[in-house]
Amino acid sequence: MTLSRRTFLRYGQAAGLFYSATALGGFSAIAAPAGPTRLVGDAGALLALPEGFTYSVVSETGGTMADGFFRPGRPDGMACFADPANADRCILMRNHENWPDTDHGSPFGENNELLPRLGEGMLYDRKPDDSPFFGGVTRVVYDMRAGRLVEDHLVLTGTSGNCAGGATPWGSWLSCEESPVMPPDDAQRPHGFVFETPASATGVIPPVPLTAMGRFAHEAVAIDPDTGIVYLTEDSRTGLFYRFLPETPGELHRGGRLQALAIREWLSAITSNWPSDWGGPGLGAIEPGRSFSVDWIDLDDVEAPEGDLAARGHAAGAAQFYRGEGMDYGRRPGGSGGDIFFNCTQGGVQRAGQVWRYTPGPAEGQAGEGDAPGMLTLIYESPGADTLDMCDNLAVAPWGDLILCEDGRGDQYLRGLTPSGQIYDFARNLHPDRSEFCGACFSPDGRILFVNIQEPGITLAIRGPWETLRA
Repeated sequence: MTLSRRTFLRYGQAAGLFYSATALGGFSAIAAPAGPTRLVGDAGALLALPEGFTYSVVSETGGTMADGFFRPGRPDGMACFADPANADRCILMRNHENWPDTDHGSPFGENNELLPRLGEGMLYDRKPDDSPFFGGVTRVVYDMRAGRLVEDHLVLTGTSGNCAGGATPWGSWLSCEESPVMPPDDAQRPHGFVFETPASATGVIPPVPLTAMGRFAHEAVAIDPDTGIVYLTEDSRTGLFYRFLPETPGELHRGGRLQALAIREWLSAITSNWPSDWGGPGLGAIEPGRSFSVDWIDLDDVEAPEGDLAARGHAAGAAQFYRGEGMDYGRRPGGSGGDIFFNCTQGGVQRAGQVWRYTPGPAEGQAGEGDAPGMLTLIYESPGADTLDMCDNLAVAPWGDLILCEDGRGDQYLRGLTPSGQIYDFARNLHPDRSEFCGACFSPDGRILFVNIQEPGITLAIRGPWETLRA
């Protein structure tokens, strides 16, 4: 379909309209984009940043880690934890999005010569040709005072397409496989699961998939610390938004119930805002700022050997989200609960991205929750790639803004989204590969923003006068 100039302007402007401040968590829906932020980058620099901000390289793909393995390629989602043994240090749990066809960045070397060093049972799976999958997780110890890498080592390996994930309140990282390949043609074991990796791990751990959390194109995870409920996104054009009710909060390996979100007054909703002849509900079907009451649908056969979990959920009434990706939990001002924020990378009229908020109900996951249900709100829709281009990973900043990592079609930016709905530029990738930003997360003291440039594989630490971003 070709958009007329009038239609383009109508819906492009709609994504920038200001709505009255009715939203929880400070976000009042959409305001006009902020004025351009001046970003400064010297010749040869990796990043352009606002005046007063600096960056340093934490590590690069390919070097030898403390355990003797090579640092894997394609760093992606991350979370940062305090180091209980040293207040000057923090711990990054870092995903590596190596897919079945990724041909570089193996921790075992070009010819897998280091694979025999791996302990028995520590490799989750091999490909049909018996070569190892090498997606997984590394643990990075960083000295915040000295501004340097202390050590890093392998924690999880043999998985596939470990894209994002999420931190748990009890000190572990949930690493999500986005690649749900299956035997016998593409793997020797099923993939598309979540794996828990403790931030305290001192080496490679046995890989145990949390199968009750479903098999699909997993992207990100966020946990409400008040309830222990786990929320999950799916990076698929027909993906759902899920929650997992654990049998025992904090002990995910004990199992639980997987459910999918349904919009109460719009069963089997399609939320993309795409025109109907592109498979969407129609241009601007959901105005930015609009909220919906939700229900949750129980899912069965969640290991889905046929790869049909989302299709079955949608047919039963679950809402469809166009490429759900980054997600994070944010505590509301005053400490009265919190909200789940998540991105849909190619949602929206301009296919440039949507940002959603889910506000849990007061009896979330309990009997009677339908009397005061959770609320789903579209808080931002990009009016075009120049403003925000395909938001991917997401982090809630200590001061309440959202930091959005772009995985777009041109120059790659880190953008900020304020509670009043203003977008601003924070960083631009100057590396000639122009690869995506991913894994944004803050140090425990809020003074350092860590982020990855996926190719050629660089982890960075950014410091500066954070208080000036909202001035």
